[in-house]
Formats: sequence, structure tokens, C-alpha cells
Amino acid sequence: MASRRTYTFIVLMFVVGLNLRPAMSSVAPLLSRLQETAGLSPASAGILTTLPVLFLGLSAPLAPLLAKQLGSERALSSALLLLTSGLILRGMPVPGALFIGSAMAGSAIGLAGTLLPALVKRELPHSADLLTGLYTMALCFGGALGAGLSVPLMQWLGSWQLSLMSWSLLALVALALWMISMPTAQNTPLNPRTSASLAQLMRKPLTWHVMLFMGIQSSMAYIVFGWLPTLLVYRGYDEAAAGWTMAISIMCQLVSALGAPWLARLTHDQRPALLLVLFSTALGLWMLLIAPLAWKWPGAVLLGIGQGGSFSLALSLLVLRTANSRLAGQLSGLVQGGGYTLAALGPFGVGLMLQAGAELAHIAWLLILLIVICCGFALLAGRNRQLDDHSGELLVHRG
Repeated sequence: MASRRTYTFIVLMFVVGLNLRPAMSSVAPLLSRLQETAGLSPASAGILTTLPVLFLGLSAPLAPLLAKQLGSERALSSALLLLTSGLILRGMPVPGALFIGSAMAGSAIGLAGTLLPALVKRELPHSADLLTGLYTMALCFGGALGAGLSVPLMQWLGSWQLSLMSWSLLALVALALWMISMPTAQNTPLNPRTSASLAQLMRKPLTWHVMLFMGIQSSMAYIVFGWLPTLLVYRGYDEAAAGWTMAISIMCQLVSALGAPWLARLTHDQRPALLLVLFSTALGLWMLLIAPLAWKWPGAVLLGIGQGGSFSLALSLLVLRTANSRLAGQLSGLVQGGGYTLAALGPFGVGLMLQAGAELAHIAWLLILLIVICCGFALLAGRNRQLDDHSGELLVHRG
């Protein structure tokens, strides 16, 4: 029978997860308004959308150090406080506040997103993969809320500044609930005793397999998130159809984010599930960007199922490939740091290709080629292996 603390932790994990995407997804629907009223150039708009992802990757490796100094619960509280502050700052009428606040929000998301897998591993080690699926579903739902409500909030509140700032209320609620509901937590570091160093982790091929899988699938996600509506318009969709196609895709991510870890449990390792979701992503992209326009709705569904499942399984690998919460925290920081830094290059690269006049079909086939490469890392990262340091030496053994 699960304890009250367990149920409380699951609810809090979901609430925190809701906050880790609106900071990014709430900006894209307002970009045209920002360019009109705030005087942002297309290059500045590109920097604005890239900043949170870049700082997410740069801050993620710092999370284990913060947990060691403050304790895991207080570290997560600090991340939520930083997120709240960044979301408020980006709407302030101060020069540079929009960019600085976005960078702060990205840093906070990187810290919180790295701390949560290790906390899940500590609180529920035998169900960590399934709880990661629930957490990923919260991320996807939060992203959908940010994308869908930003324009209505702007119309209701009267300005894009207040629309962007309003998401700080959700972060403040999460911070308050976390601080009130987890006061009896041990507040001990996730790495209370000597564990593997980052240098030791980086010498293990398994670390790189997980990191590169995380990086490529995240890059695909941010390419689709940032550029899919534009690419669909290039195909001949009207703006409304492009928006609805994106919305359907995001909503389908909710189902696969929760279901993919269950699917992965049907086999002895995660390779079949990883390949299935990557194939779904590639097929969805092909239907949307290359196949006849009549296939757009099946393409949106398959793309959403593939991307939601890919991200859920990528986060699950952080807990499945480690033997304890200490290593889960360190691997999470290293993999998410390197992975998201790599992911930030994807949307920037697509923008350069469009500026250079690349044809849509060429971009589509390049994206599918990236998915094929990602399949190679999925076959390596999905094997039933674990990093373990109980013997005092970092080893890799069968899980």
C-alpha cells in the first residue's frame, strides 16, 4: 500500500512538471506581436526562442552540485523560485528584461528537470520509469497550455507582457505546494557519499549513448515545436490548419508520454519501444511534409505519438540506466546538459536552411535522416545495462 507521502510526491511531481514547458511554449504564439510592438527583428526572435533551451542545457549539470549543497528538496524549491522570478522579469518594461527573464526561466527548468528524475528514483525506485511517464505527460500538458492560452490571455489581460507574466502564478503555486507539502522530507543531498565523478561518467560509452539519443530526439522536438507551423504554411496549409495540426500533435503526446514506459515493460529492454516511437515520428513527418496534404491528420497523430513517447523514454533511461539516485542525479545533469545544448542547434540550423532557400522536401529528408541516426543510439542506449558505483568503482552491468 502506497503511503500518504508517496501520493503527495506524485501529485507534486505532476504540478512541478506542468511548469517546465509554458515558459518556452507561451512565447511562440506571440512572436509576431513581439516583432510588431517590441521591435524584435527575425534574428532577435530566433535568439529569444533559443535562449531558454540553451540555458536549460547549460544549467542542467549544475543541479547535482546544488542538491549536494542544499539538499534535493531545497534545491528544487530554489529552482521554482528562480522560475517564478524569470517569468515575472520577462514581462517588465525594462531593456533586455525579456531576454534575461527567458534565460533565467530556462536555467530554472534545467535545474528542476534534472533534479526530478533523481528524486523519482529515490522515492519510488521500482516504479521510476512509470512515474517518469506521468511526469512527461505533465510536461506535454503544460506545453500545450502555454501554446494554447498565450493569445487568449493576451486578449483577456490586455497586453503580451501580462500574458507572459501570468505564467509566474502557476510557478508560484507549485513553489508554495512543494514547500508546504514536503516539510518532513529529509532534505539530504542526493549524493550524500562519494559517487562517481562526471569525468568517470563521461568515460563510459553508455553515458554518451543516452546523451546523444536525448540530444537528437530533443532537437527534433524543438525543431517541430518551433518550425512545424511555418513549414506547413510553406506546403500550402493556411495558418488556421497549421495551428490545429500542431495542436492535435501536442495532444497526442499526452497519451504516448504516459503509455510508452508501460509498453517498454513488455520486453526485456527498451529497444523495441524506442524504435517504435522513432519510426512513428519519422512516418508522421513524412506524412506532414512530403506525402499528399490529405494525410495531415494521421501525420499529426503519428508525430505526436512518436515525440511524446520518445521524450518519455529518454527521461526513463536516466533512471533505468542507473543503480541508485546518486548516479541518476549525476547522469541526469550530464545527459540533459549535453543533450539540450545539442538540441538548441536544431531549430537554429533549420532557420539557416530556410534563410538559404532550402527546399521543404530537402529539410524533411534531413530530419528523417537525423531520426535514422537516432535509431542507432537508441539500439545502444536501450540495452538492459546499468551504471553502478556501489563497489567504489564505476561499472556497467546488466540491469
